[in-house]
Amino acid sequence: MKLSVFTMTHFGLICPASTGHINTMLPLGKELQQRGHRVTLFGRLDAKSRTIAAGLEFRAIGESEFPSGTMAASLAQLGKLSGRAAIKYTVKLLRDGAAVLLREAPTAIQELGVEALLVDQVTPEGGTVADYLGIPFITICSAVVLNREENIPPHFTTWEYNLTWWGRLRNRIGYKLLGNLVKPITEVINEYRQEWNLPAHANPNDRYSQLAQISQQPSELEFPRENLPQCFHFTGPYHSPIGREVSAFPFDKLNGKPLIYASLGTIQNRLLPVFKTIAEACNGLEAQLVISLGGSANPEVLQGLPGNPIVVGYAPQLELLQKAYLTITHGGMNTTLECLTNGIPMVAIPIANDQPGIAARIAWSGCGEVVPLKSVNVPKLRTAIQKVLTQNSYKKNAWRLQEAIQQAGGVSRSADIIEQAVSTGKPVLAETK
Repeated sequence: MKLSVFTMTHFGLICPASTGHINTMLPLGKELQQRGHRVTLFGRLDAKSRTIAAGLEFRAIGESEFPSGTMAASLAQLGKLSGRAAIKYTVKLLRDGAAVLLREAPTAIQELGVEALLVDQVTPEGGTVADYLGIPFITICSAVVLNREENIPPHFTTWEYNLTWWGRLRNRIGYKLLGNLVKPITEVINEYRQEWNLPAHANPNDRYSQLAQISQQPSELEFPRENLPQCFHFTGPYHSPIGREVSAFPFDKLNGKPLIYASLGTIQNRLLPVFKTIAEACNGLEAQLVISLGGSANPEVLQGLPGNPIVVGYAPQLELLQKAYLTITHGGMNTTLECLTNGIPMVAIPIANDQPGIAARIAWSGCGEVVPLKSVNVPKLRTAIQKVLTQNSYKKNAWRLQEAIQQAGGVSRSADIIEQAVSTGKPVLAETK
């Protein structure tokens, strides 16, 4: 714990109630609280129990539209989708959430005397709320960096980094498609900005903080960037058991063989045939497979799989990754960073939203291989698994990223940046390498 030399500030946290975003924002809020600040999370009732368990304050937004359990139901529906259908459904969820937040958050924030906001990058309406209230806000990138740049492929693609003329053209077309997909979110933000006499955003990147933008990626996991603002910081992840439920696990069943951990996250994971393919691909290897279903099914449904893997509904992921040799993942940002924190290479099977973009970065950084969901079969998956297990370059690159994460500063550095930005009211510039 670091005692803050700055004046105590009441921070408000704004982020989706899904695991990937809560697991980023709660440890950051806890760090600020331990420095003497007051911290309140504003969001759906689904986030209340985890926020309270972390020792932070909570204020519900949209209780009538989003009673407790609606987020879980929405995520269950999302879990049945993939590709563009999943993106469209995600946009609908974000648009509905944006409309409610813009309508209700200003009053709630004023009532509690919040002085600054930490806004998840996937809830860009939070910046508009801060602008309306005249309080500072910091952008927190829990997912892959969403700042648009012509040289960088859109986050929903597995496209390789490519500086040729056709690579840039491909990216422009991709961003045009993205703009059309997220138009409902843009429209609701613009409606409120007009009503509140705020200037319109000329560019989607204008929605993010001009004081500080903070990503939990290490810079080494990002494609080469040329146009990020000077106040953009890569700090590395904020992994912590804070706010997480502890899952039981039969550790006595681990047999000492190299551990392969397979998880497709907790949302788009209703893919029992893929879990079966993973088991078949690992069968016969000198390794032990552990499958976490992420709540998608009862483990009994997958009893009797080839190779007799350990199958659980939920797994203590942070503990298992300390023992793993390889992770088979959907490419969610939290799982990816937790793997790299432990120096674990990956085989990524991206499903939807930003997972293809994260998978592309896993391959680009040399930390793993990618098998697109539509291409998953036993031979292709087994080839990728054996390649990552037997070729030292993947492990060495995972170690390289592990060292980068250790040097990046994590939650402590992020809190330093936040405190400086709020106390000075000036952009916090990143150090140039």
